Amino acid sequence: MGSRPQFIDDMSRGAAEAALSTPLGDEALLDAYSRTVIGALERVQQAVAFISVERHVASGANGRNPRGTQGGTGSGFIFTPDGYLLTNSHVVHGATHIRVTLADGGTFDADLVGDDPDSDLAVLRIGSAEVLPHVELGESGKLRVGQIAIAVGNPLGLAQTVTTGVVSALGRSLRSNSGRMIYDVIQTDAALNPGNSGGPLINSAGQVIGVNTAIIAGAQAISFATAIDTAKWVIMQLFAHGRVRRAYIGVAGTTSPISRRVQRYFGLPSASGVHVMEVVKASPAATGGLRTGDRIVAIDALPVDSVDSLQRSLDVTRIDRVVNVTVLRGAQKLELEVTPVEQAA
Repeated sequence: MGSRPQFIDDMSRGAAEAALSTPLGDEALLDAYSRTVIGALERVQQAVAFISVERHVASGANGRNPRGTQGGTGSGFIFTPDGYLLTNSHVVHGATHIRVTLADGGTFDADLVGDDPDSDLAVLRIGSAEVLPHVELGESGKLRVGQIAIAVGNPLGLAQTVTTGVVSALGRSLRSNSGRMIYDVIQTDAALNPGNSGGPLINSAGQVIGVNTAIIAGAQAISFATAIDTAKWVIMQLFAHGRVRRAYIGVAGTTSPISRRVQRYFGLPSASGVHVMEVVKASPAATGGLRTGDRIVAIDALPVDSVDSLQRSLDVTRIDRVVNVTVLRGAQKLELEVTPVEQAA
């Protein structure tokens, strides 16, 4: 026998019927999720830019590109009040002219401050006498799978397009156009399309947590963004050197958890390390004795709890200098001496 809702008393029933019969305004119809998305968007929307570029190309034998130029578009966002923008390297790499259009319609010629194809990130600068709207950079290291992710950009030239989803996975790896692996990539199901590249991925507080970078062609709802913690490190390198100088030891690995028992036994400060998946032949790592299956937990006594932290630790100061690499190998904790070299450009 079916059941139906029971009202406690006539007053409760009357109140409910009155509520159901009362017309609701648009504000009341906005649920908590909608308000969250709208609030986050309002914090960043004015800082998201449309980027158009021109590149020199050889004229085709069939007469195509007779002027020897080729156009392209993408997205970016202002992260300082004096006009510095972050975008993808593949959006601006090799460009002879870069034009930035802001949400208010203002257009500027942009200068390339620095370009890092290995992380697919680039920094631009536009000149403006005014204080420009800019985003707040969040902390991707605090992300959790399942939290709200909002992508803003200009897919297919459709300016200020917003898509929403969740953080689908963390710690992914993605091969950049240069062939180098980008680690600690954020996977999301917020829809991306050509033109979204370089736009911000934001959290529910309107903080940028990633730079939208790539999709898997033919797949549905599988998109990737470079983590903002990685982007912060790249930005500082580009400001300092105009490019990213990296030390190279010759390993490929993935972030791997370490059991609490092992962590306590060896007195490790972190519950994760880098599991070595491959050691390049004749590389500094191979010469220093690293093996496939080792777990790197420290560089010069500084904790290494992720591939991202390993990459950050291998900065310009460690090029051609002996470093102490702490690894777990089976039931042993070993200290190995490795001399990084400068990574080829």
